[in-house]
Amino acid sequence: MTYKVDPDITVASTIDSAFYRDAAAYTLARERIFARTWQWIGDLADVAVPGSLAPRELLPGFLDEPLLLARDAAGTLRCLSNVCTHRGNILVKAACKADQIRCGYHSRRFDLSGRMTFMPEFSEAKNFPSLSDHLPQIHFGAWAGHGFAAIDPLVPLDTFLGELHSRLGWLAVDRFRLDEASSRDYVVDAHWALYVENYLEELHIPFVHPGLNRVVDCATYEHELFAYSSLQVALAKEGEVAFDPPPGAVDHGRRVAAYYWWIFPNLMLNFYPWGLSLNTGAGATRPRASAARTISIGCCASSWRPSAASLWLPSIGCPPRSVNARASGSSMRAKRCSGKLTARSRSSKSSVAACG
Repeated sequence: MTYKVDPDITVASTIDSAFYRDAAAYTLARERIFARTWQWIGDLADVAVPGSLAPRELLPGFLDEPLLLARDAAGTLRCLSNVCTHRGNILVKAACKADQIRCGYHSRRFDLSGRMTFMPEFSEAKNFPSLSDHLPQIHFGAWAGHGFAAIDPLVPLDTFLGELHSRLGWLAVDRFRLDEASSRDYVVDAHWALYVENYLEELHIPFVHPGLNRVVDCATYEHELFAYSSLQVALAKEGEVAFDPPPGAVDHGRRVAAYYWWIFPNLMLNFYPWGLSLNTGAGATRPRASAARTISIGCCASSWRPSAASLWLPSIGCPPRSVNARASGSSMRAKRCSGKLTARSRSSKSSVAACG
């Protein structure tokens, strides 16, 4: 079945509801959308120093690609496959420090660039190791301390984030630190596109988000469309906390309550005066079940955090709550458990079998 939305918004109508139940379209989206776009894989605080290793999973329940972030002794950070090239064993199960990667199954070893360096009982094997014995490198990029990975990216990461750089370059996002206490994982019984569509319009704010409605002036709400992203600019009502963009910034002189930046297809960056709330949604194994994550990142610079900071999660509908900046080095990961996603902290230790 073919689905189409008229590009002329004055005559466009909602996409056929069959799209949200179409298993074939859902599967096709994995190959043509999610495998070809840049996916957020978390902050990089756990791989900040040479010799750091930290596992990631690319869209759990959807792409299910085990990844391994590895920073070598020279400081180069790479994204490798976290699957041993011998028998498919997962190599590193928790963040750790090591000078090599060692599989716990047969002790096959790799350096931190992914090159296989040793395999017991293979000393007389011919044409070994071959290129296929090394760990594949995954397309990887970083922005402001956050990691992004892609299986087969359509364009470079900078192309996805270019307008974000130019518009909000004055924000010291690289100095923000994760606030674990305000970060949440949710399972939303809806198609991933419905979650995104909700985010892309503000018309529901007066009816669903009373706390946010007290702050944001919906009458002056603005939308800007780019090649791989869109921006919603929400101006603040009189007396409410707002950004103060510096001279030279596009929004200098305007009282901006929030910047809502959507990165195609499923990343939502919510910039508030107190810091950043990050939403991402996709996955599970059926069209109607999506894993939605809300990660809160408080700003560590006091100039960016007002004394009465509050947190709104506009796509979830939570009430305001206090937000505090946390120490550097914190991280979160999603873990599938009985069909749901639950949050847990990463450990700084690993078994000898995984790292050694």
